[in-house]
Amino acid sequence: MKASTPPKKRIGIDARMYSSQFTGIGRYVYELTEHLFKMDPRNDYVLFMNDPEYSAFTPPRAGVKKVLVNARHYSFAEQFHFWRILQKEKLDLMHFTHFNTPLLYRSRSLVTIHDLTLSLFPGKKMTSWIHRLAYNMVIHDSVRKVARVIAVSKNTKMDLERLLHANLKKIRVIYEGVNPQFKPTQDNALVDRVLKKYRIQRPFLLYTGVWRNHKNLVRLLEAIQILRERHGFKGQLVMTGREDPFYPEISSTIKKLGLEKNIIKTGLVSEEELVVLYGTARLYVLPSLYEGFGLPPLEAMACGTPVAVSRVSCLPEICGEDNAVFFDPILPESIAEGLHALWSNDELHHRLSRRGLAWVKQFSWEQMAKETLNVYDKVLNSPH
Repeated sequence: MKASTPPKKRIGIDARMYSSQFTGIGRYVYELTEHLFKMDPRNDYVLFMNDPEYSAFTPPRAGVKKVLVNARHYSFAEQFHFWRILQKEKLDLMHFTHFNTPLLYRSRSLVTIHDLTLSLFPGKKMTSWIHRLAYNMVIHDSVRKVARVIAVSKNTKMDLERLLHANLKKIRVIYEGVNPQFKPTQDNALVDRVLKKYRIQRPFLLYTGVWRNHKNLVRLLEAIQILRERHGFKGQLVMTGREDPFYPEISSTIKKLGLEKNIIKTGLVSEEELVVLYGTARLYVLPSLYEGFGLPPLEAMACGTPVAVSRVSCLPEICGEDNAVFFDPILPESIAEGLHALWSNDELHHRLSRRGLAWVKQFSWEQMAKETLNVYDKVLNSPH
């Protein structure tokens, strides 16, 4: 007797952060949907989007629909307008790709938690008691009401239990992936063009990411000063990303320590330029006090560049104990010694470069999407 085909389901995805750019949750949503639509032709998908991404997005196949929401996070529109739109779509399952969910939504759903940075480091953008109240209310509600929680690392899973008292039985750890275009640089003309554009001289250190308090950049700058004084360091620290007006102390520390000649601030760079910077840096450094997953060190590894990172949160888990230099991010002296060890030791540099290239192969966006689809199936096939 021929087995019956499972009935088609209608799955919603919160794609308000959808972006093909190379950072954050936008990349996660982009890679998830790109792979899901190819590997799951059976089910229908509804993407809830904001402009301008909504206008630019073309559904890749029949059975994929886009819906305009235009609801910012922490807004009344998110809580009420978005909720009404979700109700109209009559979904079998809704995947919230970030913890910002409408409090009134109680249909079958799951949520991805990327980190608990705002629980641990509220920062200057969360100074208002209203913002703190909204954050705590929304994230606690989203974790408790959903059928499953996807955590991007084992460390994030344990943070969910420790900080939010989440039920461990409904948390599934699914690692993020590394885009295949992050690989050792071969185009010498492109390398010369990028380095010349930003006035970068090799060898150099590289930091990529946001300029926020939990990224610990002031202590990194203090470590560079220690390297200059103790080891005669004359190299550059290249810092990509947009300067954050909420954290002017980073730029003021550069001036206070007299590091203007050692620091290159590129601002936002293209993905092509980022691959070049990863591939030509002597080493990549991530001095964070906390990370939920920590994708940049893996991208650097994929480009053949060894990494020096904080021994905190998920970083030993994601980078692997034997594949990176670790330091104590609270102590600028420890950061400096970790950087010096990797900067000056060619044998260690070569060994970690080789190990990193092998290690990073296990992190695949396709595998992430496959495991996420497996979670969808389990939730859809379980009783309410």
